[in-house]
Amino acid sequence: MIDPKPATPAPAAGTNTGSKTAGKASGKKRRFGGTEAQIRSALKFYKVLAYLTGAMLLLLCAELIARYGFGKYLFAGGTNAVSGQPFGFGFADAEPQGVLGGVNLSVAVLIVHGWMYVVYLISNFRLWALMRWPFLKLILLALGGVVPFLSFIVEKKFHAEVEAELAANPQAPQRY
Repeated sequence: MIDPKPATPAPAAGTNTGSKTAGKASGKKRRFGGTEAQIRSALKFYKVLAYLTGAMLLLLCAELIARYGFGKYLFAGGTNAVSGQPFGFGFADAEPQGVLGGVNLSVAVLIVHGWMYVVYLISNFRLWALMRWPFLKLILLALGGVVPFLSFIVEKKFHAEVEAELAANPQAPQRY
Protein backbone atom coordinates (compact mmCIF):
# COMPACT_ATOMS: atom_id res chain seq x y z
CA MET A 1 0.00 0.00 0.00
CA ILE A 2 1.25 3.50 -0.82
CA ASP A 3 1.49 6.10 1.95
CA PRO A 4 -0.13 9.40 0.95
CA LYS A 5 2.19 12.40 0.99
CA PRO A 6 1.10 15.67 2.64
CA ALA A 7 0.23 18.52 0.26
CA THR A 8 2.70 20.81 2.01
CA PRO A 9 5.88 19.68 3.65
CA ALA A 10 5.47 19.21 7.38
CA PRO A 11 7.88 21.16 9.62
CA ALA A 12 10.73 19.13 10.97
CA ALA A 13 10.50 17.96 14.55
CA GLY A 14 11.62 20.59 17.00
CA THR A 15 11.33 23.52 14.59
CA ASN A 16 9.16 26.49 15.50
CA THR A 17 6.88 27.78 12.77
CA GLY A 18 6.45 31.13 14.52
CA SER A 19 2.84 31.41 13.37
CA LYS A 20 -0.20 31.66 15.61
CA THR A 21 -2.32 30.08 12.90
CA ALA A 22 -0.40 26.84 12.58
CA GLY A 23 -2.92 24.13 11.91
CA LYS A 24 -5.31 26.39 10.01
CA ALA A 25 -5.48 25.67 6.31
CA SER A 26 -6.30 29.24 5.28
CA GLY A 27 -3.41 30.87 7.09
CA LYS A 28 -5.59 33.87 7.99
CA LYS A 29 -5.83 35.16 11.52
CA ARG A 30 -9.33 35.04 13.01
CA ARG A 31 -10.63 38.52 13.85
CA PHE A 32 -13.84 39.43 15.61
CA GLY A 33 -15.81 42.64 15.25
CA GLY A 34 -15.46 43.59 18.90
CA THR A 35 -13.88 42.78 22.21
CA GLU A 36 -14.52 39.58 24.11
CA ALA A 37 -16.71 41.48 26.59
CA GLN A 38 -18.85 42.87 23.74
CA ILE A 39 -19.22 39.41 22.21
CA ARG A 40 -20.19 37.84 25.54
CA SER A 41 -22.71 40.63 26.13
CA ALA A 42 -24.22 40.07 22.67
CA LEU A 43 -24.29 36.32 23.32
CA LYS A 44 -26.16 36.79 26.61
CA PHE A 45 -28.63 39.20 24.97
CA TYR A 46 -29.17 36.70 22.13
CA LYS A 47 -29.66 33.81 24.57
CA VAL A 48 -32.33 35.64 26.57
CA LEU A 49 -34.18 36.72 23.43
CA ALA A 50 -33.93 33.24 21.90
CA TYR A 51 -35.65 31.66 24.90
CA LEU A 52 -38.28 34.40 25.21
CA THR A 53 -39.06 34.40 21.49
CA GLY A 54 -39.17 30.61 21.40
CA ALA A 55 -41.58 30.50 24.33
CA MET A 56 -43.78 33.18 22.76
CA LEU A 57 -43.75 31.27 19.46
CA LEU A 58 -44.95 28.11 21.21
CA LEU A 59 -47.70 30.13 22.90
CA LEU A 60 -48.59 31.63 19.53
CA CYS A 61 -48.83 28.16 17.98
CA ALA A 62 -51.15 27.02 20.78
CA GLU A 63 -53.27 30.14 20.29
CA LEU A 64 -53.50 29.57 16.53
CA ILE A 65 -54.54 25.95 17.06
CA ALA A 66 -57.24 27.09 19.49
CA ARG A 67 -58.41 29.81 17.08
CA TYR A 68 -58.43 27.94 13.79
CA GLY A 69 -58.89 24.39 15.08
CA PHE A 70 -61.56 25.01 17.70
CA GLY A 71 -62.86 28.54 16.99
CA LYS A 72 -61.82 29.86 20.42
CA TYR A 73 -60.04 33.03 21.57
CA LEU A 74 -58.26 33.47 24.89
CA PHE A 75 -59.95 36.21 26.94
CA ALA A 76 -59.38 37.83 30.31
CA GLY A 77 -62.20 39.69 32.03
CA GLY A 78 -65.38 40.97 30.45
CA THR A 79 -68.90 39.59 30.39
CA ASN A 80 -70.11 36.31 28.98
CA ALA A 81 -72.16 37.28 25.90
CA VAL A 82 -74.67 34.44 26.36
CA SER A 83 -75.33 34.39 30.11
CA GLY A 84 -74.38 37.96 31.06
CA GLN A 85 -72.22 36.64 33.92
CA PRO A 86 -68.73 38.04 34.59
CA PHE A 87 -66.03 36.20 32.63
CA GLY A 88 -62.72 35.59 34.42
CA PHE A 89 -60.07 33.98 32.27
CA GLY A 90 -60.22 31.31 29.59
CA PHE A 91 -61.27 30.41 26.10
CA ALA A 92 -64.46 31.76 24.55
CA ASP A 93 -66.11 31.52 21.16
CA ALA A 94 -64.64 33.59 18.37
CA GLU A 95 -67.74 33.66 16.15
CA PRO A 96 -70.20 34.71 17.42
CA GLN A 97 -68.28 36.69 20.01
CA GLY A 98 -68.36 34.85 23.35
CA VAL A 99 -67.07 37.63 25.61
CA LEU A 100 -67.98 41.31 25.63
CA GLY A 101 -65.62 43.98 26.98
CA GLY A 102 -62.76 41.65 27.92
CA VAL A 103 -59.13 41.73 26.88
CA ASN A 104 -58.47 39.49 23.90
CA LEU A 105 -55.21 37.81 24.94
CA SER A 106 -54.98 36.00 21.60
CA VAL A 107 -54.31 39.30 19.86
CA ALA A 108 -51.93 40.32 22.65
CA VAL A 109 -49.88 37.15 22.06
CA LEU A 110 -49.66 37.99 18.34
CA ILE A 111 -48.50 41.54 19.01
CA VAL A 112 -46.01 40.65 21.75
CA HIS A 113 -44.45 37.88 19.70
CA GLY A 114 -44.17 40.18 16.68
CA TRP A 115 -42.32 42.90 18.55
CA MET A 116 -40.23 40.39 20.47
CA TYR A 117 -39.18 38.87 17.15
CA VAL A 118 -38.01 42.29 15.97
CA VAL A 119 -35.80 42.63 19.07
CA TYR A 120 -34.66 39.02 18.53
CA LEU A 121 -33.56 39.95 15.00
CA ILE A 122 -31.58 42.87 16.41
CA SER A 123 -29.83 40.48 18.83
CA ASN A 124 -29.12 38.12 15.91
CA PHE A 125 -27.60 40.90 13.85
CA ARG A 126 -25.46 42.14 16.74
CA LEU A 127 -24.01 38.69 17.44
CA TRP A 128 -23.55 37.95 13.73
CA ALA A 129 -21.72 41.24 13.12
CA LEU A 130 -19.42 40.87 16.13
CA MET A 131 -18.52 37.29 15.19
CA ARG A 132 -18.08 38.18 11.49
CA TRP A 133 -19.90 35.07 10.35
CA PRO A 134 -21.14 34.35 6.81
CA PHE A 135 -24.60 35.63 5.84
CA LEU A 136 -26.09 32.12 5.89
CA LYS A 137 -25.63 31.98 9.65
CA LEU A 138 -27.68 35.16 10.05
CA ILE A 139 -30.49 33.52 8.09
CA LEU A 140 -30.32 30.43 10.32
CA LEU A 141 -30.38 32.61 13.42
CA ALA A 142 -33.43 34.49 12.11
CA LEU A 143 -35.32 31.28 11.36
CA GLY A 144 -35.11 30.42 15.05
CA GLY A 145 -37.88 32.91 15.78
CA VAL A 146 -40.36 31.58 13.20
CA VAL A 147 -39.94 27.78 13.37
CA PRO A 148 -41.27 26.25 16.62
CA PHE A 149 -38.55 24.78 18.88
CA LEU A 150 -35.78 25.88 16.48
CA SER A 151 -34.74 28.87 18.60
CA PHE A 152 -33.78 26.52 21.45
CA ILE A 153 -31.76 24.24 19.17
CA VAL A 154 -30.05 27.08 17.29
CA GLU A 155 -29.26 28.94 20.51
CA LYS A 156 -27.54 25.90 22.00
CA LYS A 157 -25.53 25.28 18.82
CA PHE A 158 -24.41 28.88 18.32
CA HIS A 159 -23.70 29.45 22.02
CA ALA A 160 -21.31 26.50 21.97
CA GLU A 161 -19.77 27.72 18.71
CA VAL A 162 -19.13 31.22 20.07
CA GLU A 163 -17.57 29.84 23.24
CA ALA A 164 -15.35 27.51 21.20
CA GLU A 165 -14.25 30.30 18.84
CA LEU A 166 -13.46 32.63 21.74
CA ALA A 167 -11.45 29.90 23.46
CA ALA A 168 -9.62 28.89 20.27
CA ASN A 169 -8.78 32.47 19.26
CA PRO A 170 -7.83 34.46 22.36
CA GLN A 171 -5.85 36.92 20.20
CA ALA A 172 -8.78 37.60 17.85
CA PRO A 173 -10.88 40.21 19.68
CA GLN A 174 -10.07 43.76 18.69
CA ARG A 175 -8.52 45.94 21.35
CA TYR A 176 -9.63 49.54 21.65
